[in-house]
Amino acid sequence: MIAATPQHQPIFVQAPEPPRERSNRGTAGLIGLLATVVFAILYLGLGLGWNALQGNVNGENIVDQLIAPLTMWGFWVPVVVFFLSFWLLGAFINRGRWGKWVIFGLLVGVASYGGYILGQLFEAPFWLITSSEATDLVSEQLFAPFAIAAFVLGRELTIWFGAWVARSGARKTELNAEAQREYERTLEAGPTLSR
Repeated sequence: MIAATPQHQPIFVQAPEPPRERSNRGTAGLIGLLATVVFAILYLGLGLGWNALQGNVNGENIVDQLIAPLTMWGFWVPVVVFFLSFWLLGAFINRGRWGKWVIFGLLVGVASYGGYILGQLFEAPFWLITSSEATDLVSEQLFAPFAIAAFVLGRELTIWFGAWVARSGARKTELNAEAQREYERTLEAGPTLSR
């Protein structure tokens, strides 16, 4: 009887998967939600303050004056436009530095300003007025106090909340670099047999 000689079996080695880069877009959206809440509260507070300066607010109607804007397009359209523009800017900048938020935050301010104008057109309502009436309405609202307030709030909140997003992006950039270094170390070490 002849003894069987052992044959070498092939060993298949699977290369490690390269790391998947972490994005900052979701974080920008969540921080954008918080920034939008702050925008809405400040915008509502500015409206209450403006009405108080006009003499329309007293101890008896303060709650009504505070709740009234919550039922109007003129309040909600700038708030929604602020969120969408902040989030889109966050998707564009992703893990970029704070300087980009400072520079491009101007676009969020302009969008919030445009949201105010659009909100006034919804209040009219634009589908029931003529184009000349719509043009007159827009020209009346170009330098309205709430239009300017929407621009300033949109710009400033983007700068400060953008700093938070940028810090998160910097952290994710560090984590991505560390994951890439670990991946390269694993590739350099080559396959090992475990027994």
